Amino acid sequence: MPLPRLLLLNFTLAAYLTGVIWMVQLVTYPALALVGKPEFARYHAAHTQGMGWVVGAPMVLELALAAWLAWAAYPTWGAGPALGQLALVLAVWAATFFISVPFHNRLATTGYDYITIDGLVRTNWLRTLAWTARAALLGWMLWKGVG
Repeated sequence: MPLPRLLLLNFTLAAYLTGVIWMVQLVTYPALALVGKPEFARYHAAHTQGMGWVVGAPMVLELALAAWLAWAAYPTWGAGPALGQLALVLAVWAATFFISVPFHNRLATTGYDYITIDGLVRTNWLRTLAWTARAALLGWMLWKGVG
């Protein structure tokens, strides 16, 4: 695949996931604190199942495309942009599986807990900023590549 097309695919996926994470950060996660205790377990289960469809496959595809882009863009863009965008994806994966998933597991086990919800909201800024930075970096690469 030509590098410009690969870059565009990466940017499109990063923009989608960045939009999703900002919605989660500003609306979905804070709203968890508003769900009543009796309804919380069902709501949280529906949330995690639904989000699995929204972000699961796109995250796997993003990881594969980011690795491919790192390999293909390295000769043209050098280590900074080529490997930097991959490092941001790896940071998102690490934050997801080592921070966010344990918070969700705790909520699934214990039910409503404001401290856990607050921790989830606060630590989710790592993913929000990493995805935003990746979208910005890829946008810059696209802009420079087109110009």
